[in-house]
Amino acid sequence: MAPSATSPTPTFKSNNDPVLPFVSLSPLIGGDSSTTQSTARSLLSALERSGFLYLTDSPIPPSLLSRVYALSAKFFKRSLDEKNALAWKTPRSNRGYTSLGQEKTSLKTSKEEVAEERSGAGEDQKESYEIGRDNEEAHPNEWPEGDVEFREVMLEFFERCKEMHAVVMKSIAIGLELDPDFFADFVKQGDNTLRLLHYPAVPATAFANGRVRAGLHSDYGSITFLFQDSRGGLQVEKLDGGFVDVTPIEGTIVMNAGDLLSRWSNGVIRSTRHRVVEPPLKTAKEEESGYPPRYSIAYFCNPDFNKTIEALPGTWEDCKEGKKWAPVNSGDYLAQRLSATYGSTDVERSGRS
Repeated sequence: MAPSATSPTPTFKSNNDPVLPFVSLSPLIGGDSSTTQSTARSLLSALERSGFLYLTDSPIPPSLLSRVYALSAKFFKRSLDEKNALAWKTPRSNRGYTSLGQEKTSLKTSKEEVAEERSGAGEDQKESYEIGRDNEEAHPNEWPEGDVEFREVMLEFFERCKEMHAVVMKSIAIGLELDPDFFADFVKQGDNTLRLLHYPAVPATAFANGRVRAGLHSDYGSITFLFQDSRGGLQVEKLDGGFVDVTPIEGTIVMNAGDLLSRWSNGVIRSTRHRVVEPPLKTAKEEESGYPPRYSIAYFCNPDFNKTIEALPGTWEDCKEGKKWAPVNSGDYLAQRLSATYGSTDVERSGRS
């Protein structure tokens, strides 16, 4: 039986620990007015308190998710030459294959600062493949040649997640006492990114000296849906600087707020920092063989790239600092952050309002 919309996971020991509640999507999709409003308030409360939560009762069929995982694993087994033929090219397109160590997730916002951190902490121990909306002529997706099933399944999954994004943003609008359709025009195009992630098997010595799978960072867009395998490794930062494990729970999706949603809400919603570590080896056999591979699927939701993001009505009028951030174009902001992450110089402005 799925948890109710408001039932929390057990609280952690420290009062500074984030609490990750379960929130059911069912009332947000087909509930009556009262249930929808109470669930929307629960979802907003979770985003205000910890920035992270578990979604239950997803409309995405488990069979579709299983196919995405299987095809993802198959993709990463391709030769490096095959994968590099689909290489990620620019922050503005943000599509294609990223090789092991190419990206460095970080809290830094300039490519010089990220490069300095990379030289000290090392590269991220992962490879990835990015898919954007498929009808953007200027930035087409990099599809494996001849693999019709891969393309069809990934696009179906992309659209399912896009629909779920619209449901969640409607819920946030209700929680903030805005018109329920306030965000509809901001998510119409679906300028989102489906990211397949592979953390390859590595020897037991790979994480010496504090190295991690993916460095401490916050997400850049509005919200993220994360689908984890059973291996785990995601950790959320506590207010006192420690970390809490986000344990994989079958039948759930981990959802978190990103930087643009935090800016949009004038800081009311938290964009919580997180990282991916390798869970400790449990047996002597594991210590001998090293760490097994880990797979995850992230769907990064963004405001459409032609939209300007500024403090929402009701979030700044009574705030002593007023509007904490200047208005920013969604596409330009994301390209700038990705440029720092990848060390790219291609950050041409979108020219869009």
